[in-house]
Amino acid sequence: MTRDPRPPAIALMGPTASGKSALALEWAQRLGGEIVSVDSALVYRGLDIGAAKPTMEERATVPHHMIDLRDPWQTYSAAEFAADARAAIDGILARGRLPILAGGTGLYFRALLQGLSPMPEADAAMRAAIEAEARESGWPALHAELAGVDPAAAARIHATDAQRIQRALEVFRLSGRPISQWQRESPPGQRLPCRVLKLVIAPADRATLHGRIAARLDTMLAAGFLDEVRGLRALPELRAHPAPLELPAIRAVGYRQAWEHLDGATPVGEFRDRAIYATRQLAKRQLTWLRGELDASWFDPATAQSRLDDALALFFGSRGRGCPAPMG
Repeated sequence: MTRDPRPPAIALMGPTASGKSALALEWAQRLGGEIVSVDSALVYRGLDIGAAKPTMEERATVPHHMIDLRDPWQTYSAAEFAADARAAIDGILARGRLPILAGGTGLYFRALLQGLSPMPEADAAMRAAIEAEARESGWPALHAELAGVDPAAAARIHATDAQRIQRALEVFRLSGRPISQWQRESPPGQRLPCRVLKLVIAPADRATLHGRIAARLDTMLAAGFLDEVRGLRALPELRAHPAPLELPAIRAVGYRQAWEHLDGATPVGEFRDRAIYATRQLAKRQLTWLRGELDASWFDPATAQSRLDDALALFFGSRGRGCPAPMG
């Protein structure tokens, strides 16, 4: 069999709170790698504690990319992510290092690894019209409209996922074609020019993941998560924004619930419960997407260390169990 000449990369995918970030850091140190974050919350400045952003000490130990690229009142598309991440990967490869892609944002992974179909670009007037409809009728009503024109997209988009509902309706109204149809038409030549080892890091027991989610939120609260959100609310650009809860950054899981709590909508105990529930729902959606990644191998981080080492050895062509030598 002819050896694939493309440079290697590792994709560590998984639901939130599964432990993939810690594994990425460990492997980057062992294998001479640099980490490329594939997380739609980490691109925003100021979303640190609640987004479980790598600490400055961790970033000093291992180079991290695709973090702190936008202010929280700005937007950032999957197409922009793919272009910026590919530039970062080109730099990592030029330095003789191993790209380790780590995160749980499925659309970002798809854009980076497979390319995006040439669907209509964002249209400011159309988005404003859809947002106005949402303020009048609510996002669940628009989700119901989406189900009527694109059942496949509606089935994988939650009824309160405003950003994705808006984009799906925008594409349909601009083109007359469902976004799910566009997404099936990924153009040739845009795939990442690497051979990628795709690994899903996910506890086999759902209760274990739920426990990790609750414990991580409590750690975030103890570290000052609510103060972090108070700081965001005090930013002039967010104070002046007519609908901050519709911004992608503030819709990030945990942040929306914290914002509403600080608005006085919920007591602290209910806020905690709602944040945990929202994070569980995010993990459920991530797991649903990951099951569609048929070329990915699944590992329980609590029990699969030897199997993970075997997967690395096989991927790098090493003989026997163990990891390859650092790349640089």
